[in-house]
Amino acid sequence: MDFFAKSIEVLQTLVIALGGGLCVWGGINLLEGYGQDNPASKSQGIKQLMAGGGVALIGMILVPLLSGLLSTGG
Repeated sequence: MDFFAKSIEVLQTLVIALGGGLCVWGGINLLEGYGQDNPASKSQGIKQLMAGGGVALIGMILVPLLSGLLSTGG
Protein backbone atom coordinates (compact mmCIF):
# COMPACT_ATOMS: atom_id res chain seq x y z
CA MET A 1 0.00 0.00 0.00
CA ASP A 2 3.00 2.29 0.29
CA PHE A 3 3.12 2.45 -3.50
CA PHE A 4 -0.46 3.74 -3.65
CA ALA A 5 0.20 6.31 -0.94
CA LYS A 6 3.23 7.66 -2.82
CA SER A 7 1.30 7.61 -6.11
CA ILE A 8 -1.53 9.62 -4.63
CA GLU A 9 0.93 12.09 -3.13
CA VAL A 10 2.57 12.57 -6.54
CA LEU A 11 -0.83 12.86 -8.24
CA GLN A 12 -1.89 15.49 -5.72
CA THR A 13 1.28 17.50 -6.35
CA LEU A 14 0.81 17.32 -10.12
CA VAL A 15 -2.85 18.37 -10.00
CA ILE A 16 -2.10 21.31 -7.69
CA ALA A 17 0.81 22.38 -9.91
CA LEU A 18 -1.39 22.18 -13.00
CA GLY A 19 -4.06 24.29 -11.31
CA GLY A 20 -1.49 26.80 -10.15
CA GLY A 21 -0.04 27.09 -13.62
CA LEU A 22 -3.47 27.65 -15.08
CA CYS A 23 -4.12 30.34 -12.46
CA VAL A 24 -0.92 32.15 -13.36
CA TRP A 25 -1.67 31.90 -17.08
CA GLY A 26 -5.18 33.22 -16.51
CA GLY A 27 -3.85 36.09 -14.40
CA ILE A 28 -1.44 37.06 -17.16
CA ASN A 29 -4.24 36.97 -19.74
CA LEU A 30 -6.46 39.01 -17.44
CA LEU A 31 -3.81 41.68 -16.92
CA GLU A 32 -3.07 41.70 -20.64
CA GLY A 33 -6.75 42.23 -21.34
CA TYR A 34 -6.87 45.18 -18.94
CA GLY A 35 -3.70 46.62 -20.48
CA GLN A 36 -5.07 46.48 -24.01
CA ASP A 37 -8.69 47.17 -22.98
CA ASN A 38 -9.74 43.92 -24.64
CA PRO A 39 -12.95 42.44 -23.19
CA ALA A 40 -12.41 39.04 -24.83
CA SER A 41 -8.97 38.64 -23.28
CA LYS A 42 -10.29 39.75 -19.89
CA SER A 43 -13.07 37.18 -20.11
CA GLN A 44 -10.71 34.40 -21.11
CA GLY A 45 -8.30 35.37 -18.35
CA ILE A 46 -10.89 35.29 -15.60
CA LYS A 47 -12.21 31.94 -16.84
CA GLN A 48 -8.71 30.45 -16.79
CA LEU A 49 -8.01 31.95 -13.37
CA MET A 50 -11.17 30.42 -11.89
CA ALA A 51 -10.65 27.08 -13.62
CA GLY A 52 -7.10 26.90 -12.29
CA GLY A 53 -8.36 27.60 -8.78
CA GLY A 54 -10.92 24.83 -9.17
CA VAL A 55 -8.33 22.33 -10.37
CA ALA A 56 -6.02 23.21 -7.48
CA LEU A 57 -8.92 22.85 -5.05
CA ILE A 58 -9.69 19.42 -6.46
CA GLY A 59 -6.05 18.50 -5.96
CA MET A 60 -6.14 19.61 -2.35
CA ILE A 61 -9.49 18.09 -1.36
CA LEU A 62 -10.53 15.22 -3.61
CA VAL A 63 -7.24 13.56 -4.51
CA PRO A 64 -6.36 12.72 -0.86
CA LEU A 65 -9.73 11.00 -0.59
CA LEU A 66 -8.42 8.42 -3.05
CA SER A 67 -6.10 7.05 -0.36
CA GLY A 68 -9.10 6.29 1.85
CA LEU A 69 -10.89 4.69 -1.06
CA LEU A 70 -7.96 2.45 -1.89
CA SER A 71 -7.16 1.50 1.69
CA THR A 72 -10.69 0.24 2.44
CA GLY A 73 -10.73 -1.97 -0.64
CA GLY A 74 -9.21 -4.94 0.84
